[in-house]
Amino acid sequence: MAQIFDRSSNALARMSLVLTGLIVIALGVTLDELQRSPWVTRQGQRPDQPVPFSHKHHVQGLGLQCQYCHVTVEKSSYAGIPPTKTCMNCHAQIWTNAQLLEPVRASWATGQSLVWTKVHDLPDYVYFSHEIHVNKGLGCSTCHGRVDQMPLMYAQNTLQMEWCLDCHRNPAKNLRPTTEIYNMAWEAPAGERPVWCAVGEAKDGVPTAQSVNCVTKDPAANPQVLAELTPPALVKTAAMASDAATGLAAFSESTVIKMQKFTSQDELGHFLLDHYKIRTPKDLTSCEVCHR
Repeated sequence: MAQIFDRSSNALARMSLVLTGLIVIALGVTLDELQRSPWVTRQGQRPDQPVPFSHKHHVQGLGLQCQYCHVTVEKSSYAGIPPTKTCMNCHAQIWTNAQLLEPVRASWATGQSLVWTKVHDLPDYVYFSHEIHVNKGLGCSTCHGRVDQMPLMYAQNTLQMEWCLDCHRNPAKNLRPTTEIYNMAWEAPAGERPVWCAVGEAKDGVPTAQSVNCVTKDPAANPQVLAELTPPALVKTAAMASDAATGLAAFSESTVIKMQKFTSQDELGHFLLDHYKIRTPKDLTSCEVCHR
């Protein structure tokens, strides 16, 4: 019986299998890169808004604090979008006839809210709480970037799960003193800019992170720093002494605040990680922590 397939068919079959495997791998790599691309994550994109609000002008130029507009950021999962009244607190007196702000005036006159386009928009099945992150020492700029340098708001990070997990596996690299949460220009400690921290008494109903006091000025060269951190009762005792030096010396060794110096983010981060009472990755085993 005549042979149906030529001997070269074996080589063609092997080549087709290899080619099919390469196509599958290439397709997988392409899809993986696509789902990380700005086309999917919208990272770096500046969506159209009813009013071209400039964070750079309001934050860096005018010095407005984040909490002035985002009033629930410390006590709710949702940071909050300011109502029209917040805008009109100022713009009822300045730029009152600017065409740029006509949608704001129309919203105030009609009572219809401005429809803003969310820049940082997580899927509906993801639960994220601003409250816990802010009160545990995570700065605004860590997630949102240097908002004070953005004329138009855009997403600095992907907000994908791998980005969240990267932080939760080692949160120490992003922790900072609670006094610096809203400081967009905060820089990690280094040899030329150390940070001093002391642990105070924890209080019921107060976030554990607030029991840690940190300063960027050398307490040894700035006695007023210790005075600001010392409990009022001890300050009153010091005032009764003949002079400030005697007053500080009158404190017992157990009551004098001892401050620890940090010259790297790793040292500071692990110190804060311990005293902020942040759960370790092993403690975050339930999917319900993030997925609802």
